[in-house]
Amino acid sequence: PLTVSEFIDKKSEGSAGLPARPVLLTFDDGFADFYEGALPALRKYDFKATLYIVTKYIGDTGRWLVREGEGNRPMLNWEQVLEINAAGIECGGHTHTHPQLDTIPHARVREEVSLCKQILEDKLNQEVRSFAYPFGYHTAAIKEIVRESGYSSACAVRYEMSLEDTDQFALTRLRADPSTSVARLEALLTSDTPSLFVEAYKRARVPLWRLARRCSAPVTKRIAV
Repeated sequence: PLTVSEFIDKKSEGSAGLPARPVLLTFDDGFADFYEGALPALRKYDFKATLYIVTKYIGDTGRWLVREGEGNRPMLNWEQVLEINAAGIECGGHTHTHPQLDTIPHARVREEVSLCKQILEDKLNQEVRSFAYPFGYHTAAIKEIVRESGYSSACAVRYEMSLEDTDQFALTRLRADPSTSVARLEALLTSDTPSLFVEAYKRARVPLWRLARRCSAPVTKRIAV
């Protein structure tokens, strides 16, 4: 197991710098259940990971999830974040308020990305190097804003493994959720090619979801500004 920034550093050295089977564990948002459930397991097995944090709601709830019925889900507090960081878990940026970055003006994208980094660095007293796009949504312009803001990597989703030559500002990830069985996770990690299920999911869901979000983008912009 490597943190995302460790992976980027070792990748820059070429194949010789990477372990034979590197695995990156990432957790998005900064919910309190990371501290209660994931952190003890990571400590038990001496696993490294990267936690991407939405800064505005630390010590509060995930209020951006009201429409999904999870707006009262508890977030980490700063004391827990400091303990997580001290345990060797990399803390990365995940914006300040968790907007869909590709539906808001670039000026606000820059504010969301930079303010999150500034707050985390002030609280942790160290450089914050890695970023994750909320929902995985990004464009070439957004990638450049993240780079200009001082990050050295950024994670998307795409339901694919990252390779040595994957763009370090669009690292792909496989998603595991409560419905992912051990057998399913093993299949995702050991298969040479994406499963038919993943390919069918991507073909069916992604274009439709893109269209729906683009159609609602003007409304999203008015609400967000």
